[in-house]
This record gives sequence, structure tokens and C-alpha cells, in this order.
Amino acid sequence: MQILKLIFKNAFRHKLRTFLTISGISIAILAFGLLRTVVDSWYAGVKASAANRLVSRNAISLVFPLPISYKDKIRQIDGVTNVSYGNWFGGIYIDEKNFFANFAVEPKSYLELYPEYVLQPDQQAAFLRDRKGFVAGRKIADKYNWKPGDTVILKGTIFPGQWEFVLRAIYKGKTKSIDETQFIFHWEYLNETLKKTVARRADQVGFYMIGVKSPNIAPEVSRAIDKTFRNSLAETLTETEKAFQMSFISMSEAIVVAIQLVSFVVIIIIMAVMANTMAMSARERIGEYAVFKTLGFGGAYVAALIFGESLFISSVGCVIGTILTFPAAKAFGAMMSQFFPIFNVSVNTVYLDVAASVIVGVIAAIIPTYRAASIRIADGLRRIG
Repeated sequence: MQILKLIFKNAFRHKLRTFLTISGISIAILAFGLLRTVVDSWYAGVKASAANRLVSRNAISLVFPLPISYKDKIRQIDGVTNVSYGNWFGGIYIDEKNFFANFAVEPKSYLELYPEYVLQPDQQAAFLRDRKGFVAGRKIADKYNWKPGDTVILKGTIFPGQWEFVLRAIYKGKTKSIDETQFIFHWEYLNETLKKTVARRADQVGFYMIGVKSPNIAPEVSRAIDKTFRNSLAETLTETEKAFQMSFISMSEAIVVAIQLVSFVVIIIIMAVMANTMAMSARERIGEYAVFKTLGFGGAYVAALIFGESLFISSVGCVIGTILTFPAAKAFGAMMSQFFPIFNVSVNTVYLDVAASVIVGVIAAIIPTYRAASIRIADGLRRIG
């Protein structure tokens, strides 16, 4: 207990220096936590992907459509349990800045494939009945103050025109990792309108979502689907939902790597600051450590004092920085919701904060400890400051 009291008193012997060091560590941990949360949010779609879902698209590019007639052939492939389909709609609500994902899908099969979207039974039934109905995620419904029964108009970009929808259901994610900012409506509503306006674009889909019996047979089913449509006018590329999501991440991989590097650079910088603080503290107390040795305390005791002080300062900074990360992430997530629909501080991020603070505390104390523990008593007593 005496050594703990001594560590505490040593840590606050120079209050201003300790305060500035703790503040620096807190800011560094806050920045590190936010940057790691940005990386986690970037991969949120990948993490939320189900192992038993496949995505099939045009082999040339996602922008090229597939015939709606493919759905019956896909259903007949061994191992397939469910097939849904849809199109990226790309509609704009009032202004371009109001961006959110909006899809035209076959509603019944789509909701069956995505049980993580939780709807109230009466609202789900109302949505399935109404061809012009749509489902909105809780976050965008709250953002725009939409209520069931409200009429919402989207301006089409890929499919030009003013598209009128009626909100019939609001979904919530089964877990915090589920995107609650999507806008989902009936593919039939889109298709029927296209038949009247641009008939050549009707009866086509952008992607198929396919449920399989087991994740173990996903590669086999993927190959079977692509083989079925090989040498056709619209060949397919089928992959797991996770691989499909990763293909989007790979387009911005350089940005993700840069963010990861910056997060570690922040820790390295604060490590240098912390090392300088501990070096100054140890240098000022060389005479005291020599006295300890004179009284019979060994180098291990001196090392415990320095390491204890370093870890105490870094731990206090870690606790403050970690606590501040949560409100900061909430504010940042609200501000950048259209880019990061899921922005939650994960448990892994907290673990990384703790690990980073421990590493900073340990490394910062190594050189001062070695110097203080190895100095001879006579040389230490000769030192004034």
C-alpha cells in the first residue's frame, strides 16, 4: 500500500505537467477511438452480412441488369431456399444532401431473407398490401419526422420522374450493427411504371438475393448459378453477401488504410510525449532513487515506482478519453449519418484503447527505469537535478 501512495504522490508532484500529459493522452485516446470507429463503420455492412445469403449480379458490372425470368431458374438449383430481387433506385428526397439508400425489392421474400429487420406485424401486413407502400428505417423516419400513413415523394435519378410513396412500416434493427437508414419499396410498383413509360427497362432487376440451406454449400451453389447462365446474353457473377460488400470496400481501401495508419500514428506521437514526461520525472528524482538504494531497496523497487507512475498517468488518460469517445461518436455519427448509417463504439475499440494506453505507459517507462535502476549510488547522490 505504501508504494501505491508513493506512486500517486509522485504522479502529481508536478501538477501542471501531469495535467497536460493526461490531457494529451485523453485527446489521443479519443482520436484513436473515433478513427477506429470510422474503420468499424466502414466495414459495418460486411460484419452484418449473413453467411447463408448470396448476391447474384451481372458479370460485366453491377450497372447492367438481369432478366426477371432468372428467378425461376435460380429457385430450381439444389440448395437454394429463397430468392428475392431488386434494383438500386437512387431517389432523392427534396434535396441532394438528403441521401439515404433506397431499393425496389420483392417485399415478401426480401423480408424473409432479412429477419434482422424487425417490423410490427400490422405494419408489415399493411406494407405488403399497398403497392405504393414503403418501409423506412427508424433513423431516417426519426430524422424526417415520418409517421405511418405519410406520403413521401422521391425524385428519380436512375429512373426519372416524381415517385410517390406511402409510409406503411418502420423497421428497427435486431442489433446495433443493423443499418436503420434504408428506404424499401415494391419492385412491382417500379416495374409497372416502367412498362408505361420506358418499356425497354421493364422486367429487369439489378441483383438477386439468394438464401441457401447452409453456408457450407454457398460456393457450390454460387458456381451452379453462374454455370446455369453461362454463355447467355446476361451472364451472372454470384458471391456471398460478405464478398459482395467487400467489393465496395475495396474501392476505397486506400482511404481505410490511411485512417488505420493515422490512428496508430496518434498513439506513437502520444507515446513520445509520455516518454518525455517520464524521462523528466526520473531525471529529477535520481537522487531520491539513490537514497532508496542506500536504504536497501533494490532496482526492482525503483522500477516499480517509475512503471507504476507511468501506467497510472496513462490509465487516467485512457479512462477519460474512452468516456469522452462515446458522446463524441454519437455527435459525429449524427452529423455524418448519411455517410455512416452505423456509427457505434464497439467493445473491441474499448479494448484497443486500453491496450494502447498500457503499451504507451510501459514503453514510456522503459528507458527512464533502466537509467534509474542501473545508476550507481554514489553517482545518484552526486546528482542535484
